[in-house]
Amino acid sequence: MIKLMVGLGNPGAEYEDTRHNAGFWWIDGLARGLKASLQPDKAYHGLVARVNNAPGASGPVWLLEPMTYMNLSGKSVAALARFFKIAPEEILAIHDELDLPPGEMKFKKGGGDGGHNGLRDMRAQLGSGDFWRLRLGIGHPGHKAEVANYVLRKPPLAERQAVEDCIEKSYAAVELMLSGQMDKALAKIHAKPPRPKPPKPEPPVDTPAS
Repeated sequence: MIKLMVGLGNPGAEYEDTRHNAGFWWIDGLARGLKASLQPDKAYHGLVARVNNAPGASGPVWLLEPMTYMNLSGKSVAALARFFKIAPEEILAIHDELDLPPGEMKFKKGGGDGGHNGLRDMRAQLGSGDFWRLRLGIGHPGHKAEVANYVLRKPPLAERQAVEDCIEKSYAAVELMLSGQMDKALAKIHAKPPRPKPPKPEPPVDTPAS
């Protein structure tokens, strides 16, 4: 079950709406939904909220936005996890994902960092990559050399809306994550929308005999 939810991003107004901050967008929305208030906490180098009555949870749930800049995200995560004895497999990292188009997301446990500096530092600081990840697609600029600038730019409105739609959909799985029903959470996040049913054929129209 998940006890710590970490959104990855960069602090500061200049980064607020950039693609690299999709993880912050997710935590901000969840905090609003849970009526939780993120507050600065120097001990954990980030904005922190403790939620005592989250649906599905058997104890407190922590929401975290590291204020260390992306490359040092693990410093914040590890400080909180160590203090509250939260294991890597009880942590969910929410982050932007270049290898998925806007409007798609993937939920998985463990794996590599895929060149994502926030994940890389989390793995280094926790001593394990065995944490859960919610990957929010932001698309790829097409050339590796353009990635750094791409993730630090604001997406067009249509792309931002596609990411927001994914974020909204993923919240339906939060209660399952908090209660430890990870298979069901995975199925809900990866569920495809139902195909529309084909229209019924029109009944033949009787024409009067001439």
